Amino acid sequence: MLLPLTDNIWHVQHAFVVSGVPITSRMTIIRLTSGALWVHSPVPVDSTTKAQIDALGPVEFIVAPSKAHHLFAKKFAEHYPSANLYGALGLADKRPDLTRLQTLTPEPGIWAPELSYLLFNGIPFANETVWFHMPTKTLVLTDLCQWWQGDLPWQSRLWNGLTGVRQRFDVPRSVRMLVRDKAAAKVSAGQILEWPIQRIVMAHNSVIEQDAHNELQRAFRHFL
Repeated sequence: MLLPLTDNIWHVQHAFVVSGVPITSRMTIIRLTSGALWVHSPVPVDSTTKAQIDALGPVEFIVAPSKAHHLFAKKFAEHYPSANLYGALGLADKRPDLTRLQTLTPEPGIWAPELSYLLFNGIPFANETVWFHMPTKTLVLTDLCQWWQGDLPWQSRLWNGLTGVRQRFDVPRSVRMLVRDKAAAKVSAGQILEWPIQRIVMAHNSVIEQDAHNELQRAFRHFL
């Protein structure tokens, strides 16, 4: 079921298994001032959830935000053939079947200044794009930061304990190991911290509603 997060932002989580580890992935939907819907990291939707989405407004933008978050983009985009499908740098080479895919460029998108984004440089394996919704001061992340709370299967508890994101909000060790250009990552982290962040929505498990900017600055110590 589609659930509200704050004004004009909704989310839904999808449970599946990756390499034997049960996980959930969050799709975030933002209704822009134009009334159009912007969809981040799409997941499979049933008829009920699709009807809920359609009741919010027309889906005009679908974003596969990194080279790791794209599994369900094709199927979701098939529900909305007139929507624009965007993807992270390098995703078109990885997913040539996404024939409608437009690569996100470094220039400000057509959503600015309401919705801004940047490519988090220095981690080419993922090329994660990071998004900020100015009206609600909401940062939307994919894998860059995580916090796996609650009652989880033992495989998930073990993995997220090993990666350091079971007990607190942080950059997973698995992500830190993928950094190839520390200087570039430092610049990207600094640019993100310039945004007046009050909420952090992640693709995996948690949403940070309290002291979000300070929490992010602490997590980004690995880059700064």
